[in-house]
Amino acid sequence: MNVRRSAAVLAATAVIGAAAPAAADSSPSPSPSTALPSGLYGTADPTYDGVWRQSLALLAQHTVGVRPAPKAVDWLVRQQCANGAFAPFRADAAKACDAKTMVDTNSTAAAVQALTALGGHDPAAGKAVGWLKSIQNTDGGWGYVPGGASDTNSTSVVVGALTAAGEKPADVVQGGKSPYDALLGLVLPCEGKDGGAFAFQPDKKGRLAANADATAAGVLGALGKGLVVEAGKKTDAKASCTGSGRATPERAAAGGVSYLVKSLAAKGHLTVAGAGGPDVGNTADAVVALAAHGDTGRAATSLDWLRKNSADWAAQNGPAAYAQLIFAAHATGTDPRDFGGRDLVKQLNATGPAPQSGKAGKEQKADEKDDSPFGVWWYVGVCAVVGIGFGFLLSGRNRKQQP
Repeated sequence: MNVRRSAAVLAATAVIGAAAPAAADSSPSPSPSTALPSGLYGTADPTYDGVWRQSLALLAQHTVGVRPAPKAVDWLVRQQCANGAFAPFRADAAKACDAKTMVDTNSTAAAVQALTALGGHDPAAGKAVGWLKSIQNTDGGWGYVPGGASDTNSTSVVVGALTAAGEKPADVVQGGKSPYDALLGLVLPCEGKDGGAFAFQPDKKGRLAANADATAAGVLGALGKGLVVEAGKKTDAKASCTGSGRATPERAAAGGVSYLVKSLAAKGHLTVAGAGGPDVGNTADAVVALAAHGDTGRAATSLDWLRKNSADWAAQNGPAAYAQLIFAAHATGTDPRDFGGRDLVKQLNATGPAPQSGKAGKEQKADEKDDSPFGVWWYVGVCAVVGIGFGFLLSGRNRKQQP
């Protein structure tokens, strides 16, 4: 799912090699002497989230029928390492990746989802999927960095990438275990107040603690969904966590939804652990998770809360934040161009290079058919091929976050 964390924590994670969820949190401002790439979305320091926020921005634009600027797509493609992996940001993409390049699963999986959605980038996406498969843990999951302990967030965003690339996650196995096995091992037993929740990962003693952010991600992962989901069918079926029957991804998703519904019930939003304030990003993720499960009705209250309370958060956090809100709107069948009186698409577009057009659906497809074979998309495809060999969290996630 959208993974998220502060840039400072991500930096520490990269140093110690611990697994971590990705983040759409605000990052340090770049040095005045640092010139940001013209194709990059956002103005904050991209060191820890460049590929993540770019991927979410491009994916959100595609979702609403906006054709991104070629140089924005080209920038993402050129960030890939020769082995298929993506780092959060490489200032000099012409320089080959080496052992010191801190690649990660979240950036790579997000890039796969964006590139497969845009089309014309099968070689780059294929190499990225191949790399993800090569570093799968023996429990079937993935950590934030290669070799890191599996966590719900990283495993789920990789499941989304596999699905987007046409793979069947259940068939991607290591040590006899699939990603679904890893996710089921991170679900809290139904007994107790947090029954059905997903943990981020076990603590040093193997104990699981409920984590709302991980639960939102885990629901999508268990359903085999990516960052973008279609509006689910309204259902009266109550998601629940029961103590009987065989553990399955479907039951895990239902239990996760049940936990999120309870967590959102009191105020309509999730709260930041410790601080107690509203967690806008994770609330948006929860809305997507509920909608993916078909519980759009239960997501309505939280969606209304986002309409009224997300403006300042999105403005502060930039492209990935606007993308998250667009994903929530799309998943619930809501118009992102009229979201609490705001045009999220216009706001997202303003954070980077101007897109080619805002046309969608049949009108856009007609334009594409009229394009010359040597038009824009031919150019983007060439960029994808050229970019191969030169070598991709943000929303506010915290490992110990509680509702």
